[in-house]
Amino acid sequence: MALAALDKNIRAGKTNYVFEADIKGYFDHINHEWIQRMLDQRVDDPIVRRLVTKWLKAGVMENGVVVLNQTGTPQGGSISPLLSNIYLHYALDVWFEKVFKPCCNGQANLIRFADDFVVCFQYKDEAMRFSEMLHKRMAKFGLELAPDKTRMIAFGRFAEKNEAELGKRPETFDFLGFTHVCETTRHGKFTVGRIPTKKSKRKFMDRVRKWVKANMHLSPRQQQQKLTEMLNGYYQYFSLYGSIPKLKLILREVKLMWGRVLIRRRSQRSRLDWEKLATKQWYKLPSPKLKLLSR
Repeated sequence: MALAALDKNIRAGKTNYVFEADIKGYFDHINHEWIQRMLDQRVDDPIVRRLVTKWLKAGVMENGVVVLNQTGTPQGGSISPLLSNIYLHYALDVWFEKVFKPCCNGQANLIRFADDFVVCFQYKDEAMRFSEMLHKRMAKFGLELAPDKTRMIAFGRFAEKNEAELGKRPETFDFLGFTHVCETTRHGKFTVGRIPTKKSKRKFMDRVRKWVKANMHLSPRQQQQKLTEMLNGYYQYFSLYGSIPKLKLILREVKLMWGRVLIRRRSQRSRLDWEKLATKQWYKLPSPKLKLLSR
């Protein structure tokens, strides 16, 4: 839904600039006093309030010593995602909709999922003003933006046209595991292309490599079944418009890595080369198929 909202704002709206931000160590810097005051707005039950307080104060054990939390939400705690959403709802969402946005002359829309968010702007000066105000707003709630991951870029149909006149391509930005790119369709219309980020690809390949090395004792068909599950899980999220060519390269890398392991493992018992491997039914893995983005 967040990706669909972003796509709609860029393709159908008047987006010319995108502001992307990253909150440094967000879950570790949630202020307990502020979150309690935010809960006061909606929760009256004293039992629930005491339970939340206990969750927030629950410490972690390090080398046999319990360290109590003074800020932040408990790592891995079941309530952490909920509390972190509530915190940014009041610290960011409500402030943006009720204070900042009404002062804008052009379109301005915030798209957030958990602690990841981007803001689409029609005018550059309003995007710059938002950047200045956001730093102060985050500081008020004990949060800090990571300077190396916070920036404003020209992005959208007009950005592509303007950059093309200078012989350049518009910059890209990352959001929810995708790198967003300005592209044109076969009919020459502007669209937003999405490809898996380098980080998401690296994490997936590391996970596959680790599993294959740890399960060399399994039969090829058992390995095929597990790799099929892992690839289908990856495709389920990333098979959006513009991602298919990248996903096919990832599939190729998985097959090459798996093939090297199989050839090396069986070299002492029976000859197995790439040509023979390609004919094996159990060596086949699923290809990515395009998914439509739900709107």
